[in-house]
Amino acid sequence: MDSLSNWIVTEAQQMGFDACGVARAMALEQESANMEQWLEAEHEGEMGYLTRNREKRYDPRLLVEGTKSIVTILYNYFPKQPIGDGEHYKIAKYAYGTDYHDVLKRKMRQLLERIETQTGKLEGTRIFVDSAPVLDRAWAVRCGLGFIGKNTTLIHPKKGSFFFIGHLFLPVELAETGSPMSNRCGHCTRCIDACPTGALEAPFHIDARKCISYLTIEYKGPLDGHDPSQFKGWMYGCDICQDMCPYNRFALPNLEPEFQPSEQLLAMKDEDWKHLDEALFETLFKRSAMQRAGFAGLKRNIEFISKG
Repeated sequence: MDSLSNWIVTEAQQMGFDACGVARAMALEQESANMEQWLEAEHEGEMGYLTRNREKRYDPRLLVEGTKSIVTILYNYFPKQPIGDGEHYKIAKYAYGTDYHDVLKRKMRQLLERIETQTGKLEGTRIFVDSAPVLDRAWAVRCGLGFIGKNTTLIHPKKGSFFFIGHLFLPVELAETGSPMSNRCGHCTRCIDACPTGALEAPFHIDARKCISYLTIEYKGPLDGHDPSQFKGWMYGCDICQDMCPYNRFALPNLEPEFQPSEQLLAMKDEDWKHLDEALFETLFKRSAMQRAGFAGLKRNIEFISKG
């Protein structure tokens, strides 16, 4: 088991994944308790999907019967250059290129195929990329790939936090390759201090209802009652708490061609965004994760932050 686990980690890194680890499938008792406390406070806002399938979210063996091991990967999305700066209209870095769900699932299927050259055909395997009731960050921590920062993101101590997380649920027993990493934020509170809406109410605690990312992506209602100047030009998502994190001084530009923004997207100016129509939206974001907000959602956001 040791040799196969180490082989998988090495193979994943050779394929271009930035980190990989293996953990034994089990119930996440402490993590589930923390999640339940957060849900009890109704800090999830309108993300009702977080309240469904809770038992499966806390125990992967209930989500996929026969799962014995979980292979978790990290894949870098930090860009070479940002879209927008200062108060100008900005997009969260994860949404610059092709939808990450599609890119990662395709690459992870290739990793699974390579694993099956060693194990033979495996029945009951599943690939998850932010698309099922899985505690993504918790499994990355269990695999030794990072720690949870005070801004609630997963932070790799040598590479920062601009990573997608993916999982392979496998029906084979594998040796664990890492151990859970404790928090390494120390006395730093830069992320909390920088959050313009106060969504980071305390270390390791976020009220999604105040979070710019939630309000510009998940929340579908009117933004009346919020202060547009607090959004700092973020029209889709927000990276403020990550941009302020000292660990992201280690972040390097990603090498994934499909994550690179188009020249047309890079050329967009504030006035262009203000006059965005549905045809241009589809041209810019046809295969983008920004389809989650849709044209109407993005237009709502642009009109709102324009008031600030």
